[in-house]
Amino acid sequence: MLKFKFLLWAFGQLLKKANKSNPAFVEYISGKDIVFQIQTAQGSGRHFTVKNDKIKSKGGLTAQPTFTLTFKDAETGLRVMTAKDKNAFMAAVQNKDLVMSGDFKEVMWFQGLTKYLKPKKKK
Repeated sequence: MLKFKFLLWAFGQLLKKANKSNPAFVEYISGKDIVFQIQTAQGSGRHFTVKNDKIKSKGGLTAQPTFTLTFKDAETGLRVMTAKDKNAFMAAVQNKDLVMSGDFKEVMWFQGLTKYLKPKKKK
């Protein structure tokens, strides 16, 4: 469980770093006003706020997220979120190890957001 919590905290740090150093990322989140959370079915997780072209991250859950990604358990969340296989999320959804709820249009936006967090390939 601790590794999953740390991963979510680190994810928030990656979002904040990208917001400071990647103009394409800044443009992508511009004008967004959403709150999303990533959690386990047991209720452990973190929520992220995108508003006023800034990103904030806070431990715990929020009452009214725009969308939620709920993993079966912390181990599954850690495995899926750190997988190198780009199809890991879809496989987790198909296996019911990951349940997405809320505004699916914003879930799709989130999937686009993650491409800005990948390390740049060295030439």
